[in-house]
Amino acid sequence: MAKKMLIPIFPLNGAILFPETNLPLNIFEERYIEMIDFALGKNKLLGMIQTKDNGDLYRVGCIGRINSFNETKDGRYIINLRGKNHFSILKEVPSNHKFRLVESVFENINIIQDKTFELKKFNKELFITKYRPYIKRINPSIDFNLINKIEPATLIKFIAMSCPFSSADKQMLLETFNLNDLAHKLITLFEYYSSTSKNERSVN
Repeated sequence: MAKKMLIPIFPLNGAILFPETNLPLNIFEERYIEMIDFALGKNKLLGMIQTKDNGDLYRVGCIGRINSFNETKDGRYIINLRGKNHFSILKEVPSNHKFRLVESVFENINIIQDKTFELKKFNKELFITKYRPYIKRINPSIDFNLINKIEPATLIKFIAMSCPFSSADKQMLLETFNLNDLAHKLITLFEYYSSTSKNERSVN
């Protein structure tokens, strides 16, 4: 059953969070330091979300719980968010805070993801083969021995979060609630971005 909740949100393009994943964040802006203080004083929850080109919020984000935090000597917060659930914005709520609050609705989509992920349909070797030329162009020193050791469901979400795709592409991945579909969409993006890079080099 869907549950409504008032949550502070952190609009950050290029950074998405999935259920059952971790996202480390360095919080230094005054409004977001206030947001962390607010979350720590309530239920430790905040919503990660992206904005469109016109500045409007996307409708879907992911709620995370602050499961560790440190205050630095210069007043920053170093936190880790643990992804809990996808959420949909119902409306933005006016407040006197410097950060933004939204009324949201969410449910256990991460459970749906786990149930719909069919390991026998996921070809990990093919997935990494497609990923390799794309990521090697960006990070030549990546350790594929470590990549190969990550279990499939975690690997798919980790790569979706870490790849520097466009905000629109990242949002498309975030809103893909079936892990097999998410893996297929990632392969398509690997091929597209690799092809685009080759075309740019040939023109130059």
